[in-house]
Amino acid sequence: MPSLLNPDLPLDLVAHVIQVALTPIFLLSGIATLLNVFATRLARVADLVAQITKAMEQTDTEEGADLARQLLRLRRRSILLDAAVVLGAIAAAATCASVFTLFVGALRDSTVAAVLFTTFGLAIVCTISAIAAFTVEMMMAGSGVRAEVARQRLSEQI
Repeated sequence: MPSLLNPDLPLDLVAHVIQVALTPIFLLSGIATLLNVFATRLARVADLVAQITKAMEQTDTEEGADLARQLLRLRRRSILLDAAVVLGAIAAAATCASVFTLFVGALRDSTVAAVLFTTFGLAIVCTISAIAAFTVEMMMAGSGVRAEVARQRLSEQI
């Protein structure tokens, strides 16, 4: 590919480089949306931790043990959400590196396929891993809700 700084360069070639470089940006937009969801869920977990901690200060030992179990579950959920956020951030950085690699490769008139493959592949792997961590956290949240409903039913029957 000729140098992009060449004034005789056809406009179609420049447009193609820009189109190819913009394609990963759609992935970046999706990752940003995922990070927003992860952050919202993490804030909700933090709110629940604050509520339970406050409730633990005003409760007896039996109810305190139940609240301690809930705190442990929330801790596990927060760890999974932390992992999802970190993996999502790495995926976003790798996506940006892919775009940068495309531009540098076009400017330097060189083949950067290995770097591009690595950065974009890293972005995809981290995105998939972030979604997997988020899925596990969602399943933990669902099982926690179902366990709480079951506990409430048992206490109403007694």
